[in-house]
Amino acid sequence: MRTPSAPAAPDSYNRVMSSALTSRDRARLKARAHALEPVVRIGQSGLTPRVVAEVDRALAAHELIKVSIDADRDGRVSLGDDLARQVDGTVVHRVGKVLILWRPRPEPADD
Repeated sequence: MRTPSAPAAPDSYNRVMSSALTSRDRARLKARAHALEPVVRIGQSGLTPRVVAEVDRALAAHELIKVSIDADRDGRVSLGDDLARQVDGTVVHRVGKVLILWRPRPEPADD
């Protein structure tokens, strides 16, 4: 993990930011996600490298996404946590089979 004083690489995400959201931040993100539809669906194959890559691309483009996970309750929680860890995202909320993920966009590089 990078320390706050270390300079960030221009193409990397803000990995210094705490993954713990305040209740106010979480409420704002949940409100923004309300109108969204799931952009990725995780099915029988589970968490494959292709699924992780697609979620990574979606987070890079949209910052806040919904993911539909077709598994039992315990499986959904563990898949969601694993997915968030692999894409350096934060789980905002879980509702049934839908997971809301957020990852801040990278800061623009100073030229």
